[in-house]
Amino acid sequence: MPELFEIMESCRAMRRLKPDPVPDELIAKVLRAGLYAPNGGNNQKWRFLVVKDPKIKKAVQVIYKKAYDEVIGPRYSSSAPPPGSDAEKYRRQHAAVEYLTDHYHEAPVWIVACLEDGAAPNRMSGSSIYPAVQNMILACRALGLGTTLTTRHMIFEKEADAALGLPEGVHSYAILPIGYPMGKFGPVGRGAMKEFVYQDKWGQPFAALP
Repeated sequence: MPELFEIMESCRAMRRLKPDPVPDELIAKVLRAGLYAPNGGNNQKWRFLVVKDPKIKKAVQVIYKKAYDEVIGPRYSSSAPPPGSDAEKYRRQHAAVEYLTDHYHEAPVWIVACLEDGAAPNRMSGSSIYPAVQNMILACRALGLGTTLTTRHMIFEKEADAALGLPEGVHSYAILPIGYPMGKFGPVGRGAMKEFVYQDKWGQPFAALP
């Protein structure tokens, strides 16, 4: 198994997944990693819905594609490449996003990360679920499974949560489509640290950087 920093450095978003089944034992390990994560007050208001039912996944995929057609697709077509990328890499990323959009429901397993956060969650709520999501993403990478953090369904969150059968007062914050990757893990594309890291004053370089 790769060591932690190698896992983080090579944890690419895997949007093309094989339809091969994933053993429940591996999914259980991924979920256990999620439960190790920090959360507000250790209240553990998180809930994780494992979805394998094709009908449920297809119902959500329709919403996911609607969000692509109305919001995400136009954004990709009009945006410049992000830091650490270029026009060709960005084109390939967009193609992978389109592929996932069309095949979202074909991922063998989904883990839907939810919170019991009541009727009006605030901006702090995500701090009690996204660390668990990241732990599960890293666990997938360590186990040779592909996944990617998806939140697009939240553009139409009421429709998506209803399709997932979530009760009142529970909201989904992410869906991890999980399967064996078609591609290979490799270096993630990011900009240089000096573009993002400051010291003491906004825009002032961190002294430890070259």
